Amino acid sequence: MMYSLSNDTWDEKEICAAHRVIDSRLFTMGTYVKQYEQEFAQKFGAKYAVMSNSGSSANLLAVAALLYSGKVKRGDEIVVTAVSWSTTYFPVAQFGLKLRFVDIDPNTLNVDTDALEAAVTPKTKVVLAVNLLGNPNDFTVIRKICEKYDLIMLEDNCESMGARFENKSAGTFGLIGTFSTYYSHHLCTMEGGMSVTDDEEMYHYMLSIRSHGWTRHLPENSPVYHKSDDLFYESFNFIMPGFNVRPLEIEAAVGIEQLKKLDKFIATRRENAEYFQNRMSETPFLIQREVGLASWFGFAVILPEEMSGNRNKVIRALRENEIEVRPIVAGNFVKQTALKYLDYSVSGTLKNADYIHDNGFFVGNHSVLMKQELDLLIEVLRRFRK
Repeated sequence: MMYSLSNDTWDEKEICAAHRVIDSRLFTMGTYVKQYEQEFAQKFGAKYAVMSNSGSSANLLAVAALLYSGKVKRGDEIVVTAVSWSTTYFPVAQFGLKLRFVDIDPNTLNVDTDALEAAVTPKTKVVLAVNLLGNPNDFTVIRKICEKYDLIMLEDNCESMGARFENKSAGTFGLIGTFSTYYSHHLCTMEGGMSVTDDEEMYHYMLSIRSHGWTRHLPENSPVYHKSDDLFYESFNFIMPGFNVRPLEIEAAVGIEQLKKLDKFIATRRENAEYFQNRMSETPFLIQREVGLASWFGFAVILPEEMSGNRNKVIRALRENEIEVRPIVAGNFVKQTALKYLDYSVSGTLKNADYIHDNGFFVGNHSVLMKQELDLLIEVLRRFRK
């Protein structure tokens, strides 16, 4: 493709890091994972970080920690926007919790905060805030709602690494925040995820759940379980139903090198975004409005009402010009077939989620300057001004 969804951000530093792990012959979770977790937590201003094999697994660990700690129980509601990735929702249902879908703001594509407050019921225990396509939420409003109704906030920040709101990193506003380092994301460790928290108890629950639910990786004086001095027994001592969602040492070694480049990557993405925003005024299309300081995962483009229903024509033109294009995340997830397996309810209407489901798309943003690609995009989109 002339304009791809993402770019390769590796150089000899990542290759050498991978070779160091290969030469060590120690491939499973070990010292590199621990170092990467510590540096990641420090980078984003969190006390603790737990690396897993994907951002999806990071969400799984967060929800599991809430349930096993007793902060929520099966049947409790979690309020979440109708536009996000599938594994924002699946862990909620997989642990017997009920999804309560609310609409998005048509401008920011994040939660409509009025709809969020209206969605709260006596069964609601958690707000799962999703920072969509690099755009942080207005956490001033969301925190007030959570405080008013005594709700826990989780944060799915898998698409928004490097975003900031009121000088604080997105992903650190909730009790637990999650990140992804999949190939096309802000940092690339091939596959990989991270769950961050300032809560020691949540941290220890996630350490255990990540590795089968055993005690081996818990500190001696853990608030979750007091380990005995019998190392033989504690090597295979299972205290809760866990998973094996551990990362590899190669992924962590690469992550350490990638993390050093993050500031430059984000600065470049923002420079691309500024150019994109300025040039899009030449077209009839709508774009996502930035909240705080976005990290611009990609560029959402929405057809105006007078063009509603004509997305296929636009997609065809983009593809003919070798511009890679995708739906805005998964569109309105309530329209997905998988919903028949989930316990959920819908609060109010989802008219804005419906609209972008039928009339929205996104193109990629890169960690290198891409004026040529964006010029091509604008050239194609300008043809629809008529």
